Amino acid sequence: MKLTVPLPLLILLAVADLSRAQVKTSILDLTNSIGNILPSLSRPANHSRIFYAVMFDAGSTGTRIHVYTFIHSDSEELPVLDNEMFHSIKPGLSAYADSPEMAAHTVRMLLKVAKKTVPRLEWKRTPLILRATAGFRLLPVEKAQTLLEQVQHVFDESPFLVSDNSVSIMNGTNEGILAWISVNYLTGHLNALTKKTVGILDLGGGSTQITFLPKTRKTIESVPVDDYVARFDISNTTFELYTYSYLGHGLMAARLATLGALGAEGLEWRVFKSSCLPKKFRDEWRFGGQTYQVSGDPDGYAGYKLCYQEVLKVVKGIIHQPYELQDNNVFYAFSYYFDRAVDAGLIDGVQGGMLEVRDFKKRAKEVCNKMTKYPPVSSFLCMDMTYITCLLKDGFGFKDGTVLQLTKKVNNVEASWALGATLDHFHNLKIH
Repeated sequence: MKLTVPLPLLILLAVADLSRAQVKTSILDLTNSIGNILPSLSRPANHSRIFYAVMFDAGSTGTRIHVYTFIHSDSEELPVLDNEMFHSIKPGLSAYADSPEMAAHTVRMLLKVAKKTVPRLEWKRTPLILRATAGFRLLPVEKAQTLLEQVQHVFDESPFLVSDNSVSIMNGTNEGILAWISVNYLTGHLNALTKKTVGILDLGGGSTQITFLPKTRKTIESVPVDDYVARFDISNTTFELYTYSYLGHGLMAARLATLGALGAEGLEWRVFKSSCLPKKFRDEWRFGGQTYQVSGDPDGYAGYKLCYQEVLKVVKGIIHQPYELQDNNVFYAFSYYFDRAVDAGLIDGVQGGMLEVRDFKKRAKEVCNKMTKYPPVSSFLCMDMTYITCLLKDGFGFKDGTVLQLTKKVNNVEASWALGATLDHFHNLKIH
């Protein structure tokens, strides 16, 4: 028999968990609340229910929509992910800082994916959420707020369940933690009795994150400030993570810093040169709604050694090296780590693969030292590969032989913070 709940109570229950600042509901109570409002399947033996969630990732270089289908059982604390529908559009919403109506248009276009995926009868009880990341954090506050208001207006017009905090900018720490939750959920480590987990390396356009569960106490005790440590509760376990998000050190922001263009004025007449670009290269490059004139150094030299010196200034002394990056810590690396490894021919674009840190270094040298004779797929490939090498080695302190699992998807689900954010939305993981 299908449980019927009066509409006002339905809305009240659904919104109860949506504002962490307003309500601190325990996971058990929250799970029961969700169980009461979600549609009941004809499976009386295990009381399983199917429900949906729509999560927008407003990144610095693209906007992505994840439509998740979950199966929830009363006997399980965490729901089982049954399916993900994913779609993305470039550029990111932050590129429309001066034309916010285009941001609204982008969101409307992607909402069509949600309407096709979620059954019409479930629209009104399916949460609709957007979290913006580093692209928004790099914008002036007023422009970022105007964009958020445009998105909120589109959300309010939609047929989905929209709460007071459906649209917001996510802080970098949560971005790293939630990506860690996503990958460890998908690899089955969150439900394990042992604390055998995997670390994550996420390289976005505006920021980069490192998150892992330390094996030694000294890793926590040796952090420069408390911001490098975060705790949260899930599956009756408290996790204490080493995690940090470096704003301005995503791949695109690092390009700006390497070129000396970060925060520069006079963009209409200045040309930003770099030894990381082919000597004869000159073009316009857009990021964050700005256009930059960039070029190689026609009167100088180009190549890996000079490029590394430029990039090292962006990384050295800013990125903290954790006390512990043991070889038996498995790290999953995704986003631009994956994309550039594919562009450089290091891994398959579908399967991904295992790489050692020295593989990035070797290919960076090859690309940079041959780019005049053999132009790469992207004129920025030398700079990007050198930056990744420098970030891993001189930034985080990984050894040449450290093995990374390069992936775009884990169990056919996008590797990102979005799934973790959805689980947090339902379960209030009390991240602190």
